[in-house]
Amino acid sequence: MANKPVPPRPAPRLYLATSEVDDPAQLAAQLPELLAAADVAAVLLRLKQTDQRTMISRVKALAPMIQNAGAALLLDGYVELVARAGADGAHLNGLAALEDALPSLKPDRIAGVGSLATRHDSMAAGERGADYVLFGEPDAKGQRPSAEAIAERLQWWDELFEPPCVGFAVSCEEAAEFAASGADFVLVGDFVWADPRGAKAALIDAAQAIAQAHETAFGRAKAGTDKAGADKAGTDKAGHG
Repeated sequence: MANKPVPPRPAPRLYLATSEVDDPAQLAAQLPELLAAADVAAVLLRLKQTDQRTMISRVKALAPMIQNAGAALLLDGYVELVARAGADGAHLNGLAALEDALPSLKPDRIAGVGSLATRHDSMAAGERGADYVLFGEPDAKGQRPSAEAIAERLQWWDELFEPPCVGFAVSCEEAAEFAASGADFVLVGDFVWADPRGAKAALIDAAQAIAQAHETAFGRAKAGTDKAGADKAGTDKAGHG
């Protein structure tokens, strides 16, 4: 009996990080066009710290347009606001923050984690139930590993572990490199918003770079067409209602 063919591996999806949001009006004006222009699985909302009531209202101003576009909305920290603001989950920095957040986020919401300095920390995060692990973000001093080191960590994780891995890219070139290394998602942020052509052009470029690199490395596949792609996106865990 012939072996069953392996389904094509879905291309990595984009994870769009916002700039720090104080007044959400400008972002609200841009988001619908951006989310329509590329396959964005999730948006990481970085909130400027102020009183909780104000932060919740800022999340609520943005949540419907993100979720209605089929993307998950995650807060960068602020776990205590997730449910009250209608977000789909949170991104945590480090194992301790993940462990503190899990009781309030699970099982209904997404708990992603970064700031994992060692392979041991990464494995521990996966064992504790992180929905994804992020590699390559800057530390408190703005330092980050080389692109080669990040790509190597993504490849290691992809080959051995089930939870999705995310590569933090600071350029289209890095986005392509991480896609070829086995990232399930590629986080893009500052370089998209800083592009003089506008964020839409930069986001489309990043999506194309990811698709081309993925096709070269793994063969052609339509993003998110199989169940694994949908599950890895994590959006099915989130209640958009």
